[in-house]
Amino acid sequence: MVDSCYCCSSKPYEKCCAPFHSGAQTPPTPEALMRSRYAAYCIQDWPYILKTYAEKFKEGLTEAMLAEHADEQTWLHLSIVPSPALSAHQVEFKAYYAIAKQCFVLHETSDFETEAGEWRYTTGLLHDTGKLSIGRNDACLCDSGKKFKQCCLKRL
Repeated sequence: MVDSCYCCSSKPYEKCCAPFHSGAQTPPTPEALMRSRYAAYCIQDWPYILKTYAEKFKEGLTEAMLAEHADEQTWLHLSIVPSPALSAHQVEFKAYYAIAKQCFVLHETSDFETEAGEWRYTTGLLHDTGKLSIGRNDACLCDSGKKFKQCCLKRL
């Protein structure tokens, strides 16, 4: 059992995103769906990610396409960006990841809609996304309070 959920909620995985991934429950909010999708990327659960796209946005998308560069990425941290300007169907987040020991951020405002009573991802608007410059002695991007070299750098 994973101690803390991959989505950085601080809840145990088994009580957070696992019930969504297994199909035992459906995410009750756009944020819960977004968190569960991030966690699914962490564990490479491509069927779940594909299932959580709105039908009109997943045409032609396959599990193989989602998995294409997955082995190159290490997902490091997810943070929700509070924004009172967002609608109830939107979530702004920053997902930090690494490729070849270089750190990047995906900063997006995601849009969601309901289909058959379940939340589904539709589209996202990217913000300041790209490569990060993090020094070994800088504070870790995961807000652990540790230096980067003592925290997330060890996972790369």
